[in-house]
Amino acid sequence: MSSSFGKNIKITVFGQSHSKGIGMTLEGIPAGKKLDMERLNAFMERRAPGRNAYSTPRKEVDKPDFLSGVVGDVTCGTPITAVIMNTNTRSQDYDILKDIPRPGHADYTGLIKYGEHRDYTGGGHFSGRLTAPLCIGGGIALQLLEEKGIRICSRIASIGDVKDEGDLTEYVLSNTIKEKDRTVYRNPAEERDFPTISEESGKRMQDLIAEAKSEGDSVGGIVECAVFGVPAGLGDPMFEGVENRIAQAVFGIPAVKGLEFGNGFGAAAVRGSVNNDAFRFDDGKVVTETNNCGGILGGISNGMPITFRVAFKPTPSIAKEQNSVNLKTMEATKLIVPGRHDPCIVPRAVPVVEAVAALAIYDILFD
Repeated sequence: MSSSFGKNIKITVFGQSHSKGIGMTLEGIPAGKKLDMERLNAFMERRAPGRNAYSTPRKEVDKPDFLSGVVGDVTCGTPITAVIMNTNTRSQDYDILKDIPRPGHADYTGLIKYGEHRDYTGGGHFSGRLTAPLCIGGGIALQLLEEKGIRICSRIASIGDVKDEGDLTEYVLSNTIKEKDRTVYRNPAEERDFPTISEESGKRMQDLIAEAKSEGDSVGGIVECAVFGVPAGLGDPMFEGVENRIAQAVFGIPAVKGLEFGNGFGAAAVRGSVNNDAFRFDDGKVVTETNNCGGILGGISNGMPITFRVAFKPTPSIAKEQNSVNLKTMEATKLIVPGRHDPCIVPRAVPVVEAVAALAIYDILFD
């Protein structure tokens, strides 16, 4: 099972949704890096379950306990290992899923791959619960990137057919300030409980989630992310490009089904004269007039913000009756999924997208 990511900075995630605990080991972090633990815990809180009406009722503290690699709040150069104890599991809710796989979930493929001894409770290692350890490592990477002037910002771009307003890059840059010799990128959207640019759009998205939940259903959406302050020249062509490295990390998030950089699939509908980003000088620096390429050309960063959008499918665990099969009796059957589940995972996925982007970008910096 591949549960590790990174070439220079490597994160390994361990545990299952209902195991005694979950955690991660992060290798390659230099010694002497001071970590803001309060800020890390606040970042973890953004992903944590059971905090609002549009997430699972399962409540977990999700405060990491560091076992190694950190002395006080300073890294010591050895692998950083942190754990989160699972304290609110109800494994009996999943007994029916031992023989009846959920449509849209990895229950069936997990059984085929690992056999009868796989852990199906809570989705096992396929669960979104494993994004909590990703946020530990990613939260650390976010802080270390900011030391280098790199800031990662994101927002909910859409839920179902409800879209947010505005342009994320313009929104962040309009709130950016200069402090002495550094640029401070600020994203007010992430300071809200529901991270959208338009609070009205956010309210309509929440209403849509509530509607799906009341019907025993779920809804998906899109998270948009932008990375500011990345210097030109990072990455390599073909298989070690910036897109490749970010994509590998992003697809480690359960429920991700699509990814596009810059104008993405929209580029297929326009001509080159429209899609090409014209070059110009700005205070002696080469910039582009537009950013349809998403800050990447030939797999290499061009100095503009790196932008991408991540599509999340609706949560497969729903209370509506669905068609499935009983793998024990080899008969068709009906399934209503029991247990506690998010009617929409997108709001809690926003910090996870930031976390994996941070891990990928920080890893590339050491090439």
